[in-house]
Formats: sequence, C-alpha cells, structure tokens
Amino acid sequence: MAGEPYDTTRIFTLPNILSFIRLFVGIPLFLWLLLGKGNEVWAVVVLAVGGATDWLDGQLARRWKQRSRLGQVLDPLADRLYTLATLVGFVLRGDIIPWWFAVLLVGRDVLLGITLWPALRRRGYFSLPVHFLGKAATFVLLYAFPLLLLGSGDEAWQFGFRIIGWALVIWGAVLYWGAGLLYLRQGISAIRRIPPLSRTAVTDSSETVA
Repeated sequence: MAGEPYDTTRIFTLPNILSFIRLFVGIPLFLWLLLGKGNEVWAVVVLAVGGATDWLDGQLARRWKQRSRLGQVLDPLADRLYTLATLVGFVLRGDIIPWWFAVLLVGRDVLLGITLWPALRRRGYFSLPVHFLGKAATFVLLYAFPLLLLGSGDEAWQFGFRIIGWALVIWGAVLYWGAGLLYLRQGISAIRRIPPLSRTAVTDSSETVA
C-alpha cells in the first residue's frame, strides 16, 4: 500500500524467495500429487509445508528487516492461489468437497476484486495491508485442507479426520469472509479519503514495483 514503511526494495530476499517457491513449485506439485490417485499423503505434506512457509516468511521479513512492497503483494497472492488451487483440485477429485463450497470461498475474492481493486489501483494501492483475521483464516484453511484430504476415504480411521477437517474448514470459511468484510471496509475508507492519481502517476508506480 502506498505510504507503508518498507525495510528494503530488494526482490530476492529470503521471505520473497519462500513466496516464489510456494507459487511456482508448491502449487503445481500439490495439484499433480492430488490429481494422481494414491499420492494423498505426499499432497498433505506439500500443503503442510506451504502452510509452514506462509508463517515463516512473515516472521523472517519482520525479524530480518526484509519487508518489501513486492513481499506485501506476493504473500497474500501466494495464500490466495494456494487456497484456489486446493479448492480446484478438491472439486476435480469429486470426493472431498462440493462445488458450491468452493464457490463460496472463491466468491469472497471475486467480490473484493470487482468492488475494490480498480478504484484502489487508481489511488496507488497495490494491495491492502494483511489483517490478522485474514492470516488466521488462511492458517485455519491450510491446515483444514490436509485433514479433509486424509479423511476422503471409507476407512474407519479416516472418519475422524473428515469430522475435524470439516469443523476447521467451516470455521476457516467464516473467518475468511469476516476478513473479507474488514478489507471491504478498509478499501471503501481509502477510496473515500484518497483522490485518484493521475494516469502518469499510476504508470510510474507500476514501473517502480516491477
């Protein structure tokens, strides 16, 4: 977001590299494992590692003073794409979650993108600050998804995973939408307070980030 303090303008910091790995290695690997039957345990491992690095990159950015504008964009982007990839994979599998539940979660980001993004972009915002509630929602979902995956069979031991997984994923969905409403309020407040930048200023901002 414009006006935020950043510790560095470097691109290849360790937190950013972790986000790149989650985006370009973790997501494709997870989908390949998920859609190839018989690899569920390894798919769970990839999901768990993705959740752990999501927490780790934020911690490293703060402790090592490596917060950057690129990192502020990459971190929530990786979170959302991880969530989206997991939902798409689950729906394609057809035995984990119903399609309408995936639409419910994806609908939040579609709503925010349609209502806020164009107006915020014209005001020099690259993203809204990540709220604790949003990180909590992502954390719950990223650890609910592996449990749902482990509980996707008919064995007796899988029933417990399925129950706990659904309890967490429903709670995560509530938090996810709650965070979405907070972001909506933040975005509307910013739109009301800050006038749009000139077209030249918006272009220059884009070139700076790139």
